[in-house]
Amino acid sequence: MINSGFKIVLNEPEIPQNTGNIARLCACTGSDLFLVGKLGFSLSEKYIKRAGLDYWDSVNINQFSSLEELFEKFPSEEKYFLTTKATQSHFQANFKTGSFLIFGSETRGLPVNIIQANFQNAFRIPMVKGQRSLNLANSVSIVLYEAIRQSGNIAF
Repeated sequence: MINSGFKIVLNEPEIPQNTGNIARLCACTGSDLFLVGKLGFSLSEKYIKRAGLDYWDSVNINQFSSLEELFEKFPSEEKYFLTTKATQSHFQANFKTGSFLIFGSETRGLPVNIIQANFQNAFRIPMVKGQRSLNLANSVSIVLYEAIRQSGNIAF
C-alpha cells in the first residue's frame, strides 16, 4: 500500500460529508485517519459512507476519546496544529514524514488551551482578510499535500 506517512487528526468533527471526503483523501495518499472525541455523527451513517465511497476499506482509522489520550499514546511524534488563530502560515512549517496534522471541528476549531500550549507548532492557511475559514476537507487537502510535497514523496 502507498503510504505518505502522515497522520490526519480530526478533533470532534461534526459534518459526516467532510469526514467521508477526508477518509477518501487518506485512502488516496496512504495517510492514517484519527478521529478524536465526540463525533457529530455515527460512522455507520449513510452520508459518511457515501462521501467516502468505496475507499473505507483502504483507510487505517483510529479512534481516541480525547486529544490528551492521543498525546499520551504518541508523546514523541511531531505534531502540527492547524487553526485560523495561528500567526504562522502552513508554508512556514517544516513538516516531517510521520507527523500528526491536527484539525479542529468545523464550527469550533481546536480548543484554545491546546493552541496556546502548542503555539510554536500552530499554523494557518493564508486567506483574504475578513473571511472566517475554509471548509475542513479542503483545509486538510491543502495542508496534507504541502506536507507530502515537503517530504519529497510526490510520486508515491
